[in-house]
Amino acid sequence: MAVVIIVGTQWGDEGKGKIVDFLAEHADTIVRFQGGNNAGHTVVVGNESLIFHLLPSGILRQNKKCIIGNGVVIDPGVLLEEIEMMRSKGHLQNKDCLFISESAHLVMPYHKRVDIARENLMGGKKIGTTGRGIGPTYEDKAGRVGIRVIDLFDKDVFKEKLTSILEEKNFYLVNYFNEEAFEFEEIYEEYIDFGKKIREYAADTSRIIDREMKNGKNILFEGAQGYLLDIDHGTYPFVTSSNTVAAEACIGAGIGPTKIDKVVGISKAYTTRVGQGPFPAELNNELGDSLREKGNEYGATTGRPRRCGWFDAIVVKNAVRISGIDSLVITKLDVLNSFEKINICTGYRYNGEVYSEIPSSLKRLGACRPIYEEMDGWLSEIGGIRERNKLPDNAKRYIDRIEALVETEVIMISVGSKRDDTIVMKDPFM
Repeated sequence: MAVVIIVGTQWGDEGKGKIVDFLAEHADTIVRFQGGNNAGHTVVVGNESLIFHLLPSGILRQNKKCIIGNGVVIDPGVLLEEIEMMRSKGHLQNKDCLFISESAHLVMPYHKRVDIARENLMGGKKIGTTGRGIGPTYEDKAGRVGIRVIDLFDKDVFKEKLTSILEEKNFYLVNYFNEEAFEFEEIYEEYIDFGKKIREYAADTSRIIDREMKNGKNILFEGAQGYLLDIDHGTYPFVTSSNTVAAEACIGAGIGPTKIDKVVGISKAYTTRVGQGPFPAELNNELGDSLREKGNEYGATTGRPRRCGWFDAIVVKNAVRISGIDSLVITKLDVLNSFEKINICTGYRYNGEVYSEIPSSLKRLGACRPIYEEMDGWLSEIGGIRERNKLPDNAKRYIDRIEALVETEVIMISVGSKRDDTIVMKDPFM
């Protein structure tokens, strides 16, 4: 048995969906432990590309248990759309393949309206939220006024909670944002109907995971977003509203930290981010545009173009330290095939000082300039390669240099979007 956590080491969009889908072949249970439908994981199977916002990426594998943990905030409408989409494609025919935590909090219509109205009010100081209501849902969770999955199964409980919170939300929407108020009935009836449809999947998922562990099963924990979007350790306030580092798997799924065997970090062979906030290695030029087009760097959730830059070893090394990452997976190495010269950011310069760590001050980080180490590119196609030693020499040197800089072993390399476009040196479940 092995318990493995997958986390992003940059600003998200590192290709976790593909890697979770790939590793799910050897897992028995796949658990999503944080975030909401503001994250999008893309999986390519054959000629079909599927995007998941709430369902674990391992849902495409047959005879696996897939779990949405208590740390996830769920938009039930989006979830049911994904379930229906999967059923229409011949998946999820057995309801025992999917379990949803009864304790997970629900994204409500007023959360989405507040999210969008608040962002619009900020004008030029926008955070870059997706407008999916994720932040306001986590706010209500922390404020102890949130509505959970289990509340939908008791009409009296749900009615009491919704009546109480809606009075406050309507006052806020009308008097502060000049938005329309919600009618109680329009939310109540819709969400009671949602409850009827998701009830068959609801369970005490922490106990299911515990039972799977006691039965010697391989468990794969799937995170959303990336390390620098963590609300505590990221580039605050330009972050998401949950903890994205590996430790959150324990909280967001209901297991003890002593149960974890391995933590695998996922990193692109370059760096991207969506939304506002500092990005020292960003390329605001033709090179950045080329990376975006070659890598198809557009948000899976919003379609927004991603900001692109060279690989930032400072970012990934910090992610390794904070999440306790044992090994690394490098994705999208093939995107760099046509670059004659490739840079790696090995430090930051600010006011004559050199930084080998990310400064806590957002103002200082925003003013930092990257220190680059230049390497020769390989200028050849690597998509069909399945062994590390068969990569072009310069590609091998690039991976070797990343390992040295972040002090972590690379165990897998993705050289294309499809499942089998993957070089495997070590299987974390073995």
